[in-house]
Amino acid sequence: MTRLNELRDNPGANKPRVRVGRGIGSGVGKTGGRGGKGQTARSGVAINGFEGGQMPLHMRMPKRGFNSFNPKDWNQIRIDRIQAYMDSGKLDAKGVIDAQALVDAGVIRRPRDGVRLIGAEGFTAKNVTFKVDYATKGATAAVEAAGGKVDVIPAKQPWKKAPRAE
Repeated sequence: MTRLNELRDNPGANKPRVRVGRGIGSGVGKTGGRGGKGQTARSGVAINGFEGGQMPLHMRMPKRGFNSFNPKDWNQIRIDRIQAYMDSGKLDAKGVIDAQALVDAGVIRRPRDGVRLIGAEGFTAKNVTFKVDYATKGATAAVEAAGGKVDVIPAKQPWKKAPRAE
């Protein structure tokens, strides 16, 4: 039976580190396995994706889609979750439900860039008015079917010029 103080690695499991660049006799002296001169012989080389002047793979592949340079960070809230907060009494259905009302009720932590209403079922509250930045067709239909109303806040578009006064 092997004891804990007798545990050892198998012979040859751990090899000693090769100390390169320590003279001709070591067999790994002079350039130390780094070839000749130039950028890659130095420390701190980072030429990722460089293919020796050939067009790199990441540039040969076709590009698709679009990534916004300043994407919006929305709060997406399902209408059945809002219904659950109303049923528990945390959210008041009498007033207008907007981002601040949702923060006060604890539905969301902070308003971020706006509120998006999603979902298509599970909403039964009557005469509820939502003031949100975006609502899906299903969410709007479900709220209006229950007798409520969805007001979508028009998005601010800073890149559009104001019309000229003539």
